Amino acid sequence: MRAMKKLVDNPRLIYKCCKLYYENSLNQKEIADILGVSRVSVSRMLQIGRESGMILVTIVSPDNLTYTDLEQQLEKLFHLKEVVVVENSPLATTDDYLNLLGSETVKLLETYLRDDDVVGVSMGMTLHNISRAPRQNSSSINCTFVPTIGGIASGSKSTVHVHSNQIAAAFAKLFGGQYVEFFAPAIFSDKAVMEGFMKEAPMRKIYQYYPKMKTVIMGIGIPDSAGSTMIKAGYITTEQINDLIERGLTGDISLQFYDEQGNTEMFQEFNERVAGMPLERLCQIENRIAVASGSMKAKALYGAIRKGYVNIIVTDQECAEQLVSWGKEAL
Repeated sequence: MRAMKKLVDNPRLIYKCCKLYYENSLNQKEIADILGVSRVSVSRMLQIGRESGMILVTIVSPDNLTYTDLEQQLEKLFHLKEVVVVENSPLATTDDYLNLLGSETVKLLETYLRDDDVVGVSMGMTLHNISRAPRQNSSSINCTFVPTIGGIASGSKSTVHVHSNQIAAAFAKLFGGQYVEFFAPAIFSDKAVMEGFMKEAPMRKIYQYYPKMKTVIMGIGIPDSAGSTMIKAGYITTEQINDLIERGLTGDISLQFYDEQGNTEMFQEFNERVAGMPLERLCQIENRIAVASGSMKAKALYGAIRKGYVNIIVTDQECAEQLVSWGKEAL
């Protein structure tokens, strides 16, 4: 007993034991053989090394979670279910950045999606890019992907990949699931015409999926008459979007517009002609995942968060820091 006490109280021996274990990656039996002591003595010396401060352990995240603190601030400030923040690197190319945003979103989806889930998808370039991201997990998740907005538009063929039906098909392929198509214009010229059209059996079938949805993934649109995907896809004209901007338009989800507080009243005449899931119904879904990046989308994302249209977000450092700033100002 005295011999063991003498051994484990020897600082030089403790240091050597810790070095062999932590730097040379030897196991306790190998260290015991080298030092000519028992495994019990090795275990005791390692414990003393930790308790005395001789060993300082630093945990480095393997999954690029540099922004955990920023994520936690956003979750707390806005009562969000989950936040994922990706890096803004000045050295990254546009493709590198889109790949990172897409891969992080896909990893997030893999934690929420389960076999037999019904998953809503909106439209737009953001979701198109996500649907092309690679998966680390090759096993299929047998979900059914359903558009939350009509999948027919009058834009050029070059924008067909951003329509909701193509987005649903791409996500089904990515996850090994299935999809249904929403064969309706995204926007009708007349509310009464839309309501009549949606009474037809194939359209009612689409709406029957909505109460079954557990998760929706959506992009956040912003008013940009110069490069708007909405205009290119034929969903809206430049004149219409400029008029909406004058009324306070800040962002859209599935072509339904809202202001910086998330309010829709000023845009009711337009929103009620959109064939798809109303924003009020969206708020009832358990997992409402929005993907938006860049400071230009911060205000639109802020409005969507404030009104409860989203409760899970994937964004970048630049956008996240702006949201934190506004969140603290609102306290």
